[in-house]
Amino acid sequence: MLRIGHGYDVHKFAKDRRLILGGVEIEYSLGLLGHSDADVLLHAVSDALLGAAGLGDIGKHFPDTAAEFEGIDSRILLRRVVALLDEKGYAVGNVDATVIAQKPKLAPHISKMAENIAADCRVDAGFINVKATTEEGLGFTGELLGIAAHAVCTVVSKQ
Repeated sequence: MLRIGHGYDVHKFAKDRRLILGGVEIEYSLGLLGHSDADVLLHAVSDALLGAAGLGDIGKHFPDTAAEFEGIDSRILLRRVVALLDEKGYAVGNVDATVIAQKPKLAPHISKMAENIAADCRVDAGFINVKATTEEGLGFTGELLGIAAHAVCTVVSKQ
């Protein structure tokens, strides 16, 4: 059985925060605000995977009211999501994700982001695709207020 999921996340920029996307720390004057490390890309991927398996969203499993998740590396959360899928008899099929950011330029980091996601999802890198785009100065990302990410995935039944 094949199931499809979609994830979306957004975080606003903040001073004195690191910018982490796809598990990669990117040098930039601003970071993203969030309870965890605010990795908007991994949050979108996690939500897509949970949705495909009918398991809710990351807020359900990793609430921002829980001290144990404060500042947590989102790669840890993604690995926990993959473990939840495994418990339900699913494996990651593929992931296609888009980061929407006016700045910084993300092209030099895309392949490492995809490698990290592949490793955490326990799939070959060829099953993970990460893209980046701007909104040509429009909307909150175009106005440099934050970064958004969309992810679409498939999960497959292991039975």
